[in-house]
Amino acid sequence: MLLDRTTRMKPWRRLAATVSAAALGAGLLAGCGSDSADQGKDDSANSPAATGSFPVTVEHAFGSTKIDKAPKRVVTVGYTDDQTVLAFGVKPVGMVDQYPNPSGQSPDINTQWPWVKDKWGGAKPDVVMNNGDTGPNFEKIAALRPDLIVAVYSEIDKAAYDKLSKIAPTVGRTKAEKEPFSAPWQDNALQIATALGKADDGKKMVQGIQDKLAGVKKAHPEFANQTAVALSWYKNSVTPFTTKDVRGQLLTGMGFKGQTEIDKLAGSNFSTQLSPERMDLVDVDRVFVVNDKADTDALKKDKLFTNLKVYKANKVSYLLDSEGPAAGAAMSQATLLSLPYAIDQLVKSVG
Repeated sequence: MLLDRTTRMKPWRRLAATVSAAALGAGLLAGCGSDSADQGKDDSANSPAATGSFPVTVEHAFGSTKIDKAPKRVVTVGYTDDQTVLAFGVKPVGMVDQYPNPSGQSPDINTQWPWVKDKWGGAKPDVVMNNGDTGPNFEKIAALRPDLIVAVYSEIDKAAYDKLSKIAPTVGRTKAEKEPFSAPWQDNALQIATALGKADDGKKMVQGIQDKLAGVKKAHPEFANQTAVALSWYKNSVTPFTTKDVRGQLLTGMGFKGQTEIDKLAGSNFSTQLSPERMDLVDVDRVFVVNDKADTDALKKDKLFTNLKVYKANKVSYLLDSEGPAAGAAMSQATLLSLPYAIDQLVKSVG
């Protein structure tokens, strides 16, 4: 329970996203409000065209789900599932609010990233869960009358899955995923593609990104001899991400070697906060910092960090998270839509 999945920094403090089974199993309806009385209304701007090959059966961590026909009203309860659904031309009617907007700002930042803005168009999906909530708002989801619920990049447990599946057919995270958020981005993409009846399209899109990564490796053979770490400045500590986390997956996908000692220290978590005596673990060949400006500035004042050889060698790339150009967000989300953008920005950052 260290970081949320988007590693947001100031002005929005991050909340732990890994939720206990007890928290998900009880009290989730308590937060359901009646502030969206018109949630069940038809919204043609959000309704996708009925395409894809059906019926399909999707195997997942909680069993299997049969989807008889192309869904018209999709709700996503995984942190980045909305983007993957969007990649196939489907606009979710409900989604997770990953990055809460600063007070008074409109439109929703989650629909304005450079890699999704055109896909959303003027659609305004309802929020069915905020980042840091104990779970999805079942009443809001039911009011949206979905015919498919996608919970792939999600930490929901069996109890929450059972509640969701009573509302509509629900697809959970991949069957092979032992810990939430540990599946390869490719597996998450194909899981959702299959649920939408677009498995073949999903394979092509995944291959396109893998080809792009292969191109980076070819253009930068020096990466193969360099160890790289992605990290954030969190609670006045350096917090690196493991090689199993999507940020670590992207770096190794570009050809860098991973710092597996961080994996050992993190255990089943996707990141770990380093004590001062273990700062050596991030003193590698290349560091990628995912933070917004305020936290980046704070990190640059930390003597333990500025004394690292990698810092003195000017081998640190600073990737803004929620602030433009939001390369950090693109890296953290690691979706079919964000990855091409993230790859370009990361390559640019290393010169």
